[in-house]
Amino acid sequence: MNKYLKVGVIAAVAAAFTWSLNFVAPFFIGDYSLGDLAATRFVFSGMIGAIVLFLHRDLCRGLTKGDWIATAGLGFIGYVGYFITVMVAAVYAGPIIPPAFLGLVPIVLAIAGNAYSSSISWTALRLPFTLAVIGLLLVNASSLIQFNGEWNASHVIGTCSAIGAVALWTWFGIANQRALSKRPSMNAWVWTAMMMIGGSIETLLFLPIGHGLGLFNAQNLGFGSVAIAHLYLPAFMLAIIASIGGAWAWTVASQRLPMALAGQLLTTEMVFATCFGLLVHLRWPEPFEVLGIALLLYGVVKAVGAFHSTAKSSSHDDEKILGCSSTRACG
Repeated sequence: MNKYLKVGVIAAVAAAFTWSLNFVAPFFIGDYSLGDLAATRFVFSGMIGAIVLFLHRDLCRGLTKGDWIATAGLGFIGYVGYFITVMVAAVYAGPIIPPAFLGLVPIVLAIAGNAYSSSISWTALRLPFTLAVIGLLLVNASSLIQFNGEWNASHVIGTCSAIGAVALWTWFGIANQRALSKRPSMNAWVWTAMMMIGGSIETLLFLPIGHGLGLFNAQNLGFGSVAIAHLYLPAFMLAIIASIGGAWAWTVASQRLPMALAGQLLTTEMVFATCFGLLVHLRWPEPFEVLGIALLLYGVVKAVGAFHSTAKSSSHDDEKILGCSSTRACG
C-alpha cells in the first residue's frame, strides 16, 4: 500500500473513532437533552474553529467568497442539518429506529461515492458491502429486537427524518470531496475551521426553532455550575475530539481516498461505538455482536485490499503504457 493511500485509510479510521464518541456522550449529560449537548458542542466548535483559523491566518489570505459559501453549506448539510434530522428522528421515533438507519450511512455513502466516481468495479465491492450490511444488522440486533412492530404517525415522521439524516450525510460526503477536489492545495485545518465556524453560526440561528420543537432542556436545569460537568465538559470534549478532530481527519481522508473506500472505512465507527457501549454498560458482548464486529472488520480489510489491488493494477498498466510509448515497441 502506498503512503498516500495509507495516510487516507488511517485518517478515515481516526474520523470514525472520534465520531463513535457521539454514542457515548449521552450517558454523561444527566438530565440535559441531546439537543442541549449538540447545540453547545457546535457553538464550542465554532469558537475553537476561529482559534484554529487565527493560528493559520497566513494560509487564509487566498480564501475567496466561494470558499466561505462552500464551507458554510457543508457545515449546514453535514452538521446542523444532520443534527436537526437526527434529533427529530429521536423525538418522534424513539431510541431504537434511528440508530438502525444511521448505521447504514457508511454503506449508502460508499455506494453513492462509487456511483459518482466509478473508482472500482462493483464486483470487487460486492463482498465488502455484503459483509458490512450483515455486520451492521448483527451489531444493531439487540436494539432492533426491542421494537414491537407497532407503527403510528410519530414513527413514520421519525423514520422519514432518519432517512433524511442518511441522505444529508451522504450528500455531505460527496459534496465535501468534490469541493476539495477543486481546491487541491486547501489546508485541512483551514477547511475544517471554516466548516465549524459556519456550522456554529447556523446553530445559533436554529436555537429559536429548536426551542419551539422542545429539543432543549437547559433553560429548565440552568447554565451555572450544575452545567459544567453534565453539559459544558462533554460538549467541549466532543467539540475538540469529534467535531474539530473528526472533521479534520475526514478532510484528510477525503483528499486521499475514493469515497467508496472512505465510506466503507466508516463502518469502523459502529465497531468503536459498540465497544464503548459495552464498557459503559460493563458487560461482555453477545455472540452475535462479536460476529457482527468481526464481519465489519473483515469487510473493511477486504475493501482496502480491493482498492489496493485496483491501484496496483492501474499503476502497472500506466508503467506498461509509458514503457511502450518510450520504446515505441507496442503494436
